[in-house]
Amino acid sequence: MASFGWDQGQIYSTSVLPGEDSVNSHSEITKQFLEFIQNFRVNNSYVYRDQLSQNLLTKQYFVEVDLNHLINYNPDLANKLSTSPADFLPLFEIAVKETAKRILFPNPDKTNNYEVPDCQVTLKSDANVLQIRDLNSNFIGKLVRIPGIVIGASTLSSRATQVTAMCRSCRHTKIIPVTGGFSAISLPRQCDSDSVQGGKNDCPMDPFVILHDKCRFVDSQVIKLQEAPDMVPVGDLPRHTILNADRWLTNRVVPGMRAVVMGIYSIYQNKTAKSTGAAAVRTPYIRIVGLEVDQHNNGRGKPHFTDAEEEEYIRMSRQPDLYETFAASLAPSIFGNGDIKKAITCLLFSGSKKILPDGMRLRGDINVLLLGDPGTAKSQLLKFVEKVAPIAVYTSGKGSSAAGLTASVIRDPSTREFYLEGGAMVLADGGVVCIDEFDKMRDEDRVAIHEAMEQQTISIAKAGITTILNSRTSVLAAANPVFGRYDDMKSAGENIDFQTTILSRFDMIFIVKDDHNEARDMSIARHVLNVHMNRQTQDAVMGEIDLDKMKAYINYCKTKCAPRLTPSAAEKLSSHFVSIRKEMKEAERDTQVRSTIPITVRQLEAIIRISESLAKMTLSPYATEKHVDEALRLFKYSTMDAVNSGGADGMTRSDIMSEVQLIEQEIQKRLPIGSQVPVAKIKADFLQKGYADAAITRALTILGRREVLLFRNQGKMCLRQSV
Repeated sequence: MASFGWDQGQIYSTSVLPGEDSVNSHSEITKQFLEFIQNFRVNNSYVYRDQLSQNLLTKQYFVEVDLNHLINYNPDLANKLSTSPADFLPLFEIAVKETAKRILFPNPDKTNNYEVPDCQVTLKSDANVLQIRDLNSNFIGKLVRIPGIVIGASTLSSRATQVTAMCRSCRHTKIIPVTGGFSAISLPRQCDSDSVQGGKNDCPMDPFVILHDKCRFVDSQVIKLQEAPDMVPVGDLPRHTILNADRWLTNRVVPGMRAVVMGIYSIYQNKTAKSTGAAAVRTPYIRIVGLEVDQHNNGRGKPHFTDAEEEEYIRMSRQPDLYETFAASLAPSIFGNGDIKKAITCLLFSGSKKILPDGMRLRGDINVLLLGDPGTAKSQLLKFVEKVAPIAVYTSGKGSSAAGLTASVIRDPSTREFYLEGGAMVLADGGVVCIDEFDKMRDEDRVAIHEAMEQQTISIAKAGITTILNSRTSVLAAANPVFGRYDDMKSAGENIDFQTTILSRFDMIFIVKDDHNEARDMSIARHVLNVHMNRQTQDAVMGEIDLDKMKAYINYCKTKCAPRLTPSAAEKLSSHFVSIRKEMKEAERDTQVRSTIPITVRQLEAIIRISESLAKMTLSPYATEKHVDEALRLFKYSTMDAVNSGGADGMTRSDIMSEVQLIEQEIQKRLPIGSQVPVAKIKADFLQKGYADAAITRALTILGRREVLLFRNQGKMCLRQSV
């Protein structure tokens, strides 16, 4: 039974039947919200009153409410808000506006409402998240909380909250309120004003026109949210949904950000459904009422660690053999490859990013290339890294195009506007990209990641869109040599089919050879069989540190620590770098062949980054000489080894090169200028003298390059043409 309150223009309802004391009227509920805002406090501080007054002073007209606080204060109200948010949020906003009025004006009752700004209520909560693929029709109209990665954000558009319509014939105006989101409005068909004589008006049907300058507008933005790559089941496309943000929630995210969205699951009628006549089919979207963007940690993992966790990680960092243990726990079912695992450990922790005073950035991420024979478990290592890195994207060479790795420009079907969708390198911002079959990629696709690997940005200039996206990622790539297997007879350059430009961007390059060595083969076979038989061997297949702890520890170290080199370590490094360059120069002068893998200043930076990541692993603020020694050892084992490799039959590179020079001199002595000899005959002669086959081939190649010999008849005859 409803009675009318004459003192205030509000409808009151009283319960007639016993035991029926539920709050029904809007004014009562608004009053409860008002009480919550006014009276809720934590440890003697009025949380929302203070927050609102601060926001009003800075002219930010919104207040962020934690749903847990509302549940503690009034569970019934919180339940109503989460089951039918579209009805109760406007009441909440009215209550907040009333509070704002009381804060801003000393005598609120006499103040005109138009001077008080409308305040937006945004919600946050610790409720369980719901995956996009689990959203179904049961959730329509409810409050949902979904995680994902933003793949597109439109430009701002204006959406009317109040439409003022005017009758054409009698000039009568009417204000029509609009609910949020994509909901449409329908103008009334007939004018309901009374005519001057007091009789029925004679306005025609559909008389209303909209007066645009009298309407009230708010900002609105359409955002596309996709499931995070690691949440998608195998063999399924990642689902995405459309979000609609308004007022203070606009312009908060850009593509590539991970976010948790709190919103109302709503529906709207699509243009295509309207045109095809499927009137009852509606497209779902989410009206955002709260947005949590994790700047600090890209939305994955916990940026806040509990005291117990911090203690545990600090205790871990003080273990004397943490580096060894961590490397051994990486893909423990793969035998050996100790140094590669150590390098990957460095890659996971990464060095320190530096931004210089002039705005220049130096990357801290470490890139590693594994180049080697098939069957050396390269892909398995990559798959494991994808699991253990806090943020990771795995992709394979042939299946990746340049646009898929960087970003693609897509036309929005409804608005016909272009917008950007980030590719693998953008999605993995702040993590690791694992690229398998790196050698099978087309050259033009591989060029696309040059910039991403060194400058850590992706510049796009297509379809009238010119922009730069962030891609602060480490790259872990695996490739096979040119001939499928590593050919010891040929130099490293002939085995590696990459350009110098891309090789210099890798901090460490490992050449993984499948050597035939009986003792090693036995131990590998035993290890593999034990893994297959599920027998726990003494070097147990389980790593000492489990996956989740590794992931959390990496996250913790990356959050808390950014080491720098000590002066003594820097001194040591510079002298080593100079000596490495000198060695390279001498080797190039001796062999008269430029090395495929260059040693440039980038390589010096690489050693610095490796030293920093070794320091970060133990949470030490400085990278000392001890760290530099290990970094140099790793660098020498990987890149320098790759530069100098190419020895055959157990001979070192320098032995072969000295042999090559002897053979060159012999050939030049024996062949007069203008003479023509079969290549097979030269080879047979030198083989009788006991020279190595590889050395003979090498000498002929070098003479061919210097144009001393000219090869004819598909390389079977050689002609001596100059000195």
